[in-house]
Amino acid sequence: MYKLLLTMVLLTSSLLANEIVWAKDFQSGILEAKKQNKPILFVFSRHTCRYCVVLEKTTFADKQVIQTLNKDFISIVSYSDEDDYTPEELWRPATPTLWFLSPNGHPMYQPLMGAVGVEGFLQALNVVKKEFKKVNYKESK
Repeated sequence: MYKLLLTMVLLTSSLLANEIVWAKDFQSGILEAKKQNKPILFVFSRHTCRYCVVLEKTTFADKQVIQTLNKDFISIVSYSDEDDYTPEELWRPATPTLWFLSPNGHPMYQPLMGAVGVEGFLQALNVVKKEFKKVNYKESK
């Protein structure tokens, strides 16, 4: 009973969070995505990138975006200026680059580039969620 209550409290607090819950690093994010069978939002970013900052202060600060990501996705961010790990196939010369990955870390689509607005990003999240439900990514790709 205690475990159930604790799980419900943690789930509720993450859904009502004021910020995106980011995985500690790429590898732990992949493990969590496999465990929960959720798609991954992988963001390749840089602290000194003007459009990365815009993305963080607008789209990634939106309550609906935060709620959707925390509920339905595992979110990973990799900062090129911190030498965070980024798989070679996901590296791009421009930032921000936003990838939607299967739980195994394989791209589901080509990346979104730049500071995507809230409306467009929410539409992309819905497309990814529908596709993810339609395809059994746990065993494929």
